[in-house]
Amino acid sequence: MELGITLALVSSALLGTAVVLANVGLRHLDPARGALVSIPSTTLFLWLLAPLLYRGEGWSTTALAIFAVVGLIFPAVVTLLNFASNRITGPTIAGTVSSTTPLFAVFGAVLFLGEPLTLAAAAGTAAIVLGVVALMARGDAVPRNWAGWVILLPLAGAAIRGGSQATVKAGLALWPEPFVAVLVGYTVSCATIFAAGRALVPKDAAPLSRRGILWFVAVGFCNGLGVLAMYAALNAGQVSVVSPLVATYPVFTLALSALFLREERFGARVLLGVALTVAGVVVLARA
Repeated sequence: MELGITLALVSSALLGTAVVLANVGLRHLDPARGALVSIPSTTLFLWLLAPLLYRGEGWSTTALAIFAVVGLIFPAVVTLLNFASNRITGPTIAGTVSSTTPLFAVFGAVLFLGEPLTLAAAAGTAAIVLGVVALMARGDAVPRNWAGWVILLPLAGAAIRGGSQATVKAGLALWPEPFVAVLVGYTVSCATIFAAGRALVPKDAAPLSRRGILWFVAVGFCNGLGVLAMYAALNAGQVSVVSPLVATYPVFTLALSALFLREERFGARVLLGVALTVAGVVVLARA
């Protein structure tokens, strides 16, 4: 379990770093083409690593199919949902609703995988979710000018992310190869994102920027390693512990943004969010 906790926190740090890099990259490239750069570059990076990391042991066709089905929706469909929800509701509401991902992951693990949910794990998960919500919430949100059903977009993204973690865990039980899970998933997602590419890119999009491409290649690098660490953590530990820990990535995003981008102020809301998140991590680590 200690290995799973460590890998989950490594994943959180990498995913949080990717958010900061993406924020910089978006100054030079629109979100749609950013995804069209980051996901394929991650896929290429993983295939280059395949001769070193793929061992070819314990082949399972069922597990391979599970990893492929997950790849069809994560990260490709989740990326598309994030674009849509951020564009319509704004990043505050979209990010806050997306913070419920661990709840879906834990629910799926308990319901479908038979994982036990201890009181400590439930308390730690609740603290992390509340902490991340506090970190994501902003006081300068614009008035709502969209229909209420639109909230289903970020909620669907959270459900897919959480459900994919529980599903990958089921696949890893059949074939405990986290690298294969990432490789297959990203390969399928790459095909999905390319298939939807023309519909994603705005007609009035600015020309491709070399800086933007480089930034999003870095985003893909961090995301790929972050997902690999997350799947390795799921292989070593329970979803009910790993998923909430991975969801702490906004803490790393906050810290890096404050250090390098000078874009964060540590007010009462931020301090409360950090305190709740750290408390949840401590509870889960001792669960």
